[in-house]
Amino acid sequence: MKSYLITDPSFYNDLPGFQHYLENVFSKHQPDFVCFRDKVTQNILPYAKRFLEIAAAAGISATLINREIALARKLGFWGVHLTSQQVSEIAAVSRDFFTVVSTHTLHEALDAEMRGADAVTISPIFASPGKGEGKGVDFLCNVSRKLQKAKVFALGGIVSQKEIAQIHRCNPYGFASIRYFI
Repeated sequence: MKSYLITDPSFYNDLPGFQHYLENVFSKHQPDFVCFRDKVTQNILPYAKRFLEIAAAAGISATLINREIALARKLGFWGVHLTSQQVSEIAAVSRDFFTVVSTHTLHEALDAEMRGADAVTISPIFASPGKGEGKGVDFLCNVSRKLQKAKVFALGGIVSQKEIAQIHRCNPYGFASIRYFI
């Protein structure tokens, strides 16, 4: 099962803190995919550049950026992770990037797949701060069975091997997490 790190600015306050956060994560884990996601920092350009540098030094080439399509093009990210509100942009970006779309229902996941997404995150599987109760492993299994082309990453409340073992029976492509990698 593939692993997918998503960054969160609650774990750093400034650029040196961001570098320390990533270096600490990569000293313990070797995720297959990494996504720079920062919805609070005003100027993310230096963070996005540093993210790419640190990922490259860790030997990770599957780098994505959340929401920021123009910045992905400018800096040479490998992929983009679109929000569920950006589904209309899938066809335009999927030619240039590996495209992941955040989804929360079977309908959203099927729609993203039909529009050309390479992968979806489906969440929350388990209870997660700010996301409410999880939809459960059976929900994940159903989505994983229904999608034919798009890869499925389970997301939400995956913080240990316990949750990974539970989702394994659904045969998702992988899991995505923020807190698992801390």
